[in-house]
Amino acid sequence: MPRVHELARVALESGITVIAHSFADPGPFVAPTHDAGALILCQVRSVAEAEQAAAAGVDVIVAQGTEAGGHTGRVSTLPLVPAVLDAVAPIPVVAAGGIGDARGIAAALVLGADGVWLGTRFEATPEAAVPRAFAERLVAATADDTVLTATFDLALKSQWPDGIALRALRNRFTDEWHGREDEVRAWSQEQADEYRTRGFFSREDGAAPAGESVGVINDIESARDVVQRLAAEAEAILRLRPPSLLS
Repeated sequence: MPRVHELARVALESGITVIAHSFADPGPFVAPTHDAGALILCQVRSVAEAEQAAAAGVDVIVAQGTEAGGHTGRVSTLPLVPAVLDAVAPIPVVAAGGIGDARGIAAALVLGADGVWLGTRFEATPEAAVPRAFAERLVAATADDTVLTATFDLALKSQWPDGIALRALRNRFTDEWHGREDEVRAWSQEQADEYRTRGFFSREDGAAPAGESVGVINDIESARDVVQRLAAEAEAILRLRPPSLLS
């Protein structure tokens, strides 16, 4: 985004205490963030990106696996988190991607993560800035109902770094065009504009970003209830499960 530096400045001047960064070199943002007394988090999808973020001086690194919704990479959370931990220690690492219940939280903490980042789970809450119908689609979906595809970005002629695609709920558009990327890439600007103004915002042809954690999202509940329930359930798992395996 051409205005991202200006937006970051405005956010810091407004008293924001945490800046979350992704998809580019965080270096230029570190000093201004620290000068404002704020922390900078950097989301990464590879060990190389994690090492770049660590060298830049970020405070926290978020290791995002391909199970995540929205734009993401192609390395799974389970192997990515420990690899990033080894590469950037002692910088705190937060796990993201496909985590939607207490079992996923417990697993990430056992891997060594200092915390977790949940996205899709919180879209199925009344506080989320999404239509109720979208939240209901998340609840109804299973882990098999998402697809990692470049077709939406190609159709819009949007530019993203190599290796990045969009994980979203499958629909008519992905069923028709996923796997036919070269054809979508060859669309004229007129076709892209038509899709942008009509198809992209429809349920059948538009992007509905969602992670594979939809498979464990069973209802719409308040963000407060989600946090309290998952924290209690994860604590119970960590107290009971390891001793049972070692007894």
